[in-house]
Amino acid sequence: MSSRRAAWPLVAVFTAGYLASYLLPTIVGRLSVHLGLTPAQAGLVGSALLLSSASAGFTLAGRVERYGSRTPARVGLVLAAVGYGSAALAGSVPLVVASVMVGGFGSGAATAVAAAGIAAQRDPHRTSSLGLLTVSATAGALYLTIPHLGGGHRLPFAAIALVALLVWPATSRLNGPTAPEESASRITGRLPHRRSGLVLAGGMLVWSMAQNALWGVSSRIGVVQAGLTEVTVGAVFAAALGAGLLGVMGAGVLGARVGRAVPIGLGTVVIAGSIMVSSSARDLGSFATGEILWNTVYPVVLSYLIGLAASLDVRGRWAVLAGSASSVGVACGPLLGSVLSEEAGYPAMGLILGAATLLVAAPVTAVALHTGGRPLVPGSVRRRGGAPAALLAATTGSLSGAVPKLGSPEQAVTELRVRRRRLVRSAIRTAGPDGGPGQSNAYASTSDR
Repeated sequence: MSSRRAAWPLVAVFTAGYLASYLLPTIVGRLSVHLGLTPAQAGLVGSALLLSSASAGFTLAGRVERYGSRTPARVGLVLAAVGYGSAALAGSVPLVVASVMVGGFGSGAATAVAAAGIAAQRDPHRTSSLGLLTVSATAGALYLTIPHLGGGHRLPFAAIALVALLVWPATSRLNGPTAPEESASRITGRLPHRRSGLVLAGGMLVWSMAQNALWGVSSRIGVVQAGLTEVTVGAVFAAALGAGLLGVMGAGVLGARVGRAVPIGLGTVVIAGSIMVSSSARDLGSFATGEILWNTVYPVVLSYLIGLAASLDVRGRWAVLAGSASSVGVACGPLLGSVLSEEAGYPAMGLILGAATLLVAAPVTAVALHTGGRPLVPGSVRRRGGAPAALLAATTGSLSGAVPKLGSPEQAVTELRVRRRRLVRSAIRTAGPDGGPGQSNAYASTSDR
């Protein structure tokens, strides 16, 4: 997957894949009201949707390059359209559950393709920020529209299916499958940064679980605890997602100027505090403050986490694996939030989720400090841990699978002409361990011309 390809098809596919999780509060709330499910049962349906999405990510991890981006993206979008469309038409709980699992698998496939493509971009953080910007804008528009149209549980599912169909034409700009020998040469090789990648994936699982536990019950907090109407809650969510747009744009402008550790660490601390404020809200002011602050910072930290995962492996394997681990956490979130809120109440739930978010901030920030991954700026030289330096600028047609070693046949060598023999011979004599005569540098060569 060439990094020279336009980013907008990946952004479109990313939006279609992520939209279901952004609309989760209204999905869970409407399933509870219009299908007669308890809050825990509605949260379980949401968890089933997102768990199916995570399974698609694990299935496609490391295989996107083999199949190409176009075919998996199209299959995912078709499954999303068919699954969510069937859920919109279904009137019984078993049919809705089966349909949302099909749609969830399609969403996960689309997200996996987008994650692998983002890792191959020259600036993965910029592309992930654009994706979050687009999905936030789309979800915000739907939150402003859906409460005024009614439609029970059918309308949110129909909206997701429609977006999947609208994104379909963009897949024609994605690359197709590679030749078998080329695919094998790209996919072979050990997964780099294994320890850092595993810590990051585990941290994103817990981090996403805490975020989505609150997000899955936010609608009920506003209606039940704060005493707001569905229209008012929808307006708060739209404003919060609008603030998230500003946050993502700010993250895109900031880029790597302060590194990844500061936005991830400091942002996670702010998120923990806003979770506690939102979960203890008793009126419109406190509810709106917590939700807007949380949704402003949440996509900023998420964009840096996605960029960090993408930087660990240029082939996108850690981006897909960490994203799938995050999806598992997202899948467990609605059920966790429903159970905690029913057993302990919303304020206690917020304290538990905030504490979990603070605990996971340390290891994830440590990963960002330990390895900066692939440089964000094209053409930058990476010299970390004594590894040979290599230019990671984009190449045409494919991605380089490994850092070239000194003396490898594919490494270009430029001959330098040196006219002053005396200086060259002096440099050769001092290149050995003792600087004595007869010592020479194994990598130096001269030509007396």
